[in-house]
Amino acid sequence: MSTIKIIELESNSFKTISIRNEDVQKKWFLVDASEQTLGRMCSKIAKILRGKHKASFTPHVDCGDNVVVINASKINLTGNKWSDKKYISYTGYPGGQRIKTAQQVYDKNPSIIIEKAVKGMLPKNKLGAAIFKNLKVYNKEIHKQEAQNPQPINLNKI
Repeated sequence: MSTIKIIELESNSFKTISIRNEDVQKKWFLVDASEQTLGRMCSKIAKILRGKHKASFTPHVDCGDNVVVINASKINLTGNKWSDKKYISYTGYPGGQRIKTAQQVYDKNPSIIIEKAVKGMLPKNKLGAAIFKNLKVYNKEIHKQEAQNPQPINLNKI
């Protein structure tokens, strides 16, 4: 009986697929940020950039897709985050800590809010830096990736 069980286990075993950089097929997606909540939208974008939506996800390979975000100037933040959320930077000099609210960052460049949120959700290493380069954020509907023919995607259905 024990030999029969061993044969059954060997015939039903599955091999884990580990994809290589050369085998990755990237797609281009277009996300409209108008009337989207910042955190919910960025977590779904980070999932697409990382490649976790694919069956062939491999943690140590950039197997995600490229994402183009348009209408970043129409993003929503819930609650009092426009005044309470802080963005802290440091110049490198004594007393050089700078604190800006979300409204101040938005007034300067709205795409920075989305970029910082997505970057914070990616790995903090060379792979994360490479994955972040696959994100393009634009404040209006006009973007420079028409040649790539990005497919519109509705993040509310993911």
